[in-house]
Amino acid sequence: MSRTLDDLLPTPLRAEHLLALAPQRNSTDLLQLLDRWVERGWLRALDRAFVSFLEERAPGSDPLLLLAAALASHQLGHGHVCLDLQQTLAEPDFALSLPPEGDALTGPLLLPSQLLADLDLRTWLQRIAASTLVADGDAPGQQARPLVLSGQRLYLRRYWSYERQIDQTLRLRLSQSEAAPADLPARLAQLFDDGALPGQVDWQKLACALATRAGFSIITGGPGTGKTTTVVRLLALLQAPAVEQGRPLRIRLAAPTGKAAARLTESIGQQVERLQVTAQVRGHIPTDVSTVHRLLGSRPGSRHFRHHAGNPLPLDVLVVDEASMIDLEMMANLLQALPPKARLILLGDKDQLASVEAGAVLGDLCRDAEEGRYSPATQAWLEQIGGQSLAASGLEQGDAQRNPLAQQVVMLRFSRRFGEGSGIGQLARLVNRQQAQAARDVLSMPPADVFGLALRNEQDKALDRLILDGLDRGSEGPQGYRSYLRTIGRHRPAPGTAFDDPRWEQWAANVLHSFEDFQLLCAVRKGPWGVEGLNDRVARVLHNAGLIDNQQLWYEGRPVLVTRNDYGLGLMNGDIGIALRLPDEQGQALLRVAFPRNDGGTGVRFVLPSRLNEVETVYAMTVHKSQGSEFSHTALVLPDALNPVLTKELVYTGITRAKHCFSLVEPRQGVFEEAVLRKVRRISGLMLEQV
Repeated sequence: MSRTLDDLLPTPLRAEHLLALAPQRNSTDLLQLLDRWVERGWLRALDRAFVSFLEERAPGSDPLLLLAAALASHQLGHGHVCLDLQQTLAEPDFALSLPPEGDALTGPLLLPSQLLADLDLRTWLQRIAASTLVADGDAPGQQARPLVLSGQRLYLRRYWSYERQIDQTLRLRLSQSEAAPADLPARLAQLFDDGALPGQVDWQKLACALATRAGFSIITGGPGTGKTTTVVRLLALLQAPAVEQGRPLRIRLAAPTGKAAARLTESIGQQVERLQVTAQVRGHIPTDVSTVHRLLGSRPGSRHFRHHAGNPLPLDVLVVDEASMIDLEMMANLLQALPPKARLILLGDKDQLASVEAGAVLGDLCRDAEEGRYSPATQAWLEQIGGQSLAASGLEQGDAQRNPLAQQVVMLRFSRRFGEGSGIGQLARLVNRQQAQAARDVLSMPPADVFGLALRNEQDKALDRLILDGLDRGSEGPQGYRSYLRTIGRHRPAPGTAFDDPRWEQWAANVLHSFEDFQLLCAVRKGPWGVEGLNDRVARVLHNAGLIDNQQLWYEGRPVLVTRNDYGLGLMNGDIGIALRLPDEQGQALLRVAFPRNDGGTGVRFVLPSRLNEVETVYAMTVHKSQGSEFSHTALVLPDALNPVLTKELVYTGITRAKHCFSLVEPRQGVFEEAVLRKVRRISGLMLEQV
């Protein structure tokens, strides 16, 4: 009878075995166990390859070090910047997000929690620190070591470097005060002559005031709180004195995705036109928004950019919208490319999901945003400049030395889009506060803009009706996918229209706009309630209704999502296009995919399907992919079992993608409440140390 690897490993293989056996034997046993974890999907092959790399550099390495390295690499795959050793021992299953969804804990294979059951923190730290593969922070002569131990956190060298670079750069910028205009109160009064609502602090006004004091500031707030309005007025506030002195500031605007850039371009253009400033100042406030990748000058096939410390960006002010989507590596690259004297202003919703990649930079930087933590000097300055008392604001007092970042962060607290009468706003606020039962009560007696759909089984036709016709409240009500498909047929230019007639582009733009009437969002990719299963279901429902012919991979009406940057085509990860039939130069019908321009401009560009290799159908998309987008009617489909990705941040982000109507689709009761009660905890050390 053949013996399995489980037969060969100590039973149970605990920390005592790793401590007692010979190092070479220990590392062999551990590597075999890691192979099994890869087979089960508990570790990535990349994590195991990293351990092999370390073992090659230092053969016979301590297995406790190799185990920590494997878990640190694993953490990166889950968005964490480092491995917190103390938290891992205290809450191993939570800290490591193991096992993954749907994996039954059967058989003798050991989990990390079992392996670490007898290990104490002091021993683990000592064994890790003793390795020649591990550096002690930035200790001289240890910069070539691939791992870094900082306190109780273990990093891969590259991510330690990113975090330290961001930390040091921001602290330097915060320490360099800027001279505010002597007539700042008057300039603010001119820009905010409409004033705040009675009895409320005008946080937009105070955000503009604070941003004039330093080279770095953050404006955070939920949907409809006026982040764009605020930053446009801030740009006017900064630009007006410069224009008067004959030296206009070079201002650039950026966003993480093409979709977010297009939205900001449209919004900023409208806001600039309403500014109470001179035409000359208005003319020096840009309205075109670039993606961050394009701004930095991406180099295909490389992690490097054209702009860096040796070739900084030619600008004086940079505004980055949807900053919650910026990961640690990108933020480090962005800060490195900024001229030392340039201002950086980050906009974003701190409560949204963080980037898919490692790091939750905006969330880390906004740790004190809710409480405020302004020092008495900062608060007194704000009251003097803004002409409003903050005594009743409910903010906690801070210390400028202990909380330097908090002095440059403002949270906008009133939503004009989702006011007290908005069901979407009410539901989002309750989810954000993790008030699960109150959120369920809203769904049980929903307002007009919130709809709950509890499915009886997987074949429940109620979901098919939602997919087709939305909430079936007439042409003005929340729509389904029939809406954009009707736009294709009803507004198509007449037969014989020349291929270069601008009406084709206008038609395509109308179809793309109509597609934003409705969007299915998912928490997961696999299974009947994930992206893959629901995309198949929607295509089948639309085909059976005679709205599409999906017998081929490419058909008219197929919506696709770009899944990887394609610099040759000028398409970015997250761009959405729709396949449409248009005439070629000979008048023959030809299928092409229409994409809205993602370079900050308006209009549509057409791409042949044969040139699109990295795309997928997008009737359903993950909540992560939807960030930076808004849809008139959004339907969030939860899975039928709890999953590590299900958190209040995911549910909140899904809800706030809806502009006018939100639907929650539940295959099983209880998953919603469980998700709301769980919160994302991304591990990092960014801006944790006191000055």
